[in-house]
Amino acid sequence: MKKPPYKLSPGMQLVGVFFGTAVLMTGYEYLKEMIFKGGLSAWESLTYTIIVTTSFATLASFFMHKWAAGLDEQLRIAAIAFEAQEGMMVTDTHSVILRVNRAFTLVTGYTPEEVIGKKPNLLNSDRHDASFYSAIWKSLNDTGAWEGELWSRRKNGEVYPEYLNISAVKNQSGIITNYVSTLTDITASRKAADEIEHLAFYDQLTRLPNRRFLIDRLKQALASSARSGREGALLFIDLDNFKAINDTLGHEMGDLLLQQVAQRLGACVREGDTVSRLGGDEFVVMLEDLSELQREGDTVSRLGGDEVVVMLENLSELQLEAGAKTETVGNKILAALSQLYQLASYEYRSTSIIGIALFSDHKGAPDELLKHAGIAMYQAKKDGRDTLRFFNQKMQDAINSRAELEDELRKAIEHQQFQLYYQIQVDSSHHPLGAEALIRWIHPERGLIPPMQFIPLAEETGLILSIGQWVLDTACAQLKAWEQDALTRDLVLAVNVSAEQFRHADFVAQVQATVQRHAINPRLLKLELTENLLLEKIEDVITTMNTLKEIGIQFSLDDFGTGYSSLQYIKQLPLDQLKIDQSFIRDLATDSSDKAIVRTIIAMADSLKLDVIAEGVETEQQRQPLLDKGCTHFQGYLFGKPVPIAQFEEQLRRA
Repeated sequence: MKKPPYKLSPGMQLVGVFFGTAVLMTGYEYLKEMIFKGGLSAWESLTYTIIVTTSFATLASFFMHKWAAGLDEQLRIAAIAFEAQEGMMVTDTHSVILRVNRAFTLVTGYTPEEVIGKKPNLLNSDRHDASFYSAIWKSLNDTGAWEGELWSRRKNGEVYPEYLNISAVKNQSGIITNYVSTLTDITASRKAADEIEHLAFYDQLTRLPNRRFLIDRLKQALASSARSGREGALLFIDLDNFKAINDTLGHEMGDLLLQQVAQRLGACVREGDTVSRLGGDEFVVMLEDLSELQREGDTVSRLGGDEVVVMLENLSELQLEAGAKTETVGNKILAALSQLYQLASYEYRSTSIIGIALFSDHKGAPDELLKHAGIAMYQAKKDGRDTLRFFNQKMQDAINSRAELEDELRKAIEHQQFQLYYQIQVDSSHHPLGAEALIRWIHPERGLIPPMQFIPLAEETGLILSIGQWVLDTACAQLKAWEQDALTRDLVLAVNVSAEQFRHADFVAQVQATVQRHAINPRLLKLELTENLLLEKIEDVITTMNTLKEIGIQFSLDDFGTGYSSLQYIKQLPLDQLKIDQSFIRDLATDSSDKAIVRTIIAMADSLKLDVIAEGVETEQQRQPLLDKGCTHFQGYLFGKPVPIAQFEEQLRRA
């Protein structure tokens, strides 16, 4: 309801006009005496007095109305401000409430009648102690103001977050007369902030804390360990073959599995421990007291992927005891994660592996501990499923050496530090049929580095693509050079091709372009493939081989008998040759099993109308049984070691 404008009462107006006129008339009489010096008649003096009095009274009345109108405007503005959206409360110096506005009632639920005459402490919640309110009064006494967030209580008992601003009001003498408080309900903004924080620190799939949260907790754990000198441990957990469930049952089932894994990890720790997912399918569990198997403050976190880390803190002073307690927790987790999962209508079993890194007074970053546990996890993965392994410095040294080797391998590609060695292949009469091109790395400082030390790394890092193309290009250039010599123009040169290189989308085009660029006879180029190439996408493998077969390229299946290739697929492949692995040749003279395997391979090659060659032949005692069983092509130290091209050609001339 709008308030009427402020007006002076008639009595007040009359008093104002009377006193104003009296003052003015006194002044007028004084001026009249000075100007006319008594020269006016009584009638003239009365006439002038009436005129002046009327004028002054009119002016006085006019200014009185103007003053009243200004006062009315100021009061109107003050009333509007007091009834703003923020709750307002005015108290005296004894904290007795004098006035509140409508917004105060909306926020707190209290009407003016219920709070006027009482103190604001009826709004206090139990979230703050006496020292909190003492600090507010200290600020008011020192600075005349205080503002900040606090928890208040509504009339219905609900506790809510509030932003409060208190200002002291002083009179002209600088003495505090009142306190004016402005209060705002920040429930909505606090809820929005909490949601933002949840997105920043929690995973949306499992509703668990994320990597950011875990790293913060891990920093605290490391600080605590540094102060106490107690042992701690980090467990990095990986689910075996997690990718398979996404590929076979779909990502929805994979998500269900991750949610159930999170629940089982949480069941391995007590309420109050932290179970966290870090992204992808990785988890981490952090435990902070290893005096018992399940303890308060332990943390499980998921890193992303199917990898999980468990951090264990406050182990006993002896590292052996710490390791034993950590292993107990690790075995409990392994057992929990190996139980049957019910994923909608599917039943699924999964196993896991754990890498463990112990620490005490750790000076490095939390990420370094995660890396150590990860290294141990990968070692566990190499050793088999459902197992755990501890990190040690030898593992770290191996990782550092690997990183250094990778860097040097990149430089080797850039500076062309590779060289092809050639190992002769002969028939039953020792007549040269061709050679296998074998890459060697001639390091400027380390000297010759054998392929077993860098080829696996090249395959893992993708550098094998560049290296493989260099080998192919160099081999084709050598075939072209051999065309000029009658001694070498008919030699077949075998080149090893990795599975990664073979599956590359541009592999066929690269081979065709290389053959055309060097203008060689493609029938003299033989690509050696390993059996692991046949484990997946066999139809694509057959298509690629057939395309290259059409231009005359030959194919040999290397290390035959050591893999898991299906005979059904082998008969579909456009192969020219099977190569018996040297592991079956080494004990051929004495091992009956090796004899049976070799005999079977030779018989199968004969039935498939394929050539067969035995590698790793070093003695006549190995060659003769092979020859007796029908193998007439050989490769090994008995006939020649892998050597540079100059020595190889010299060997041919001597033969």
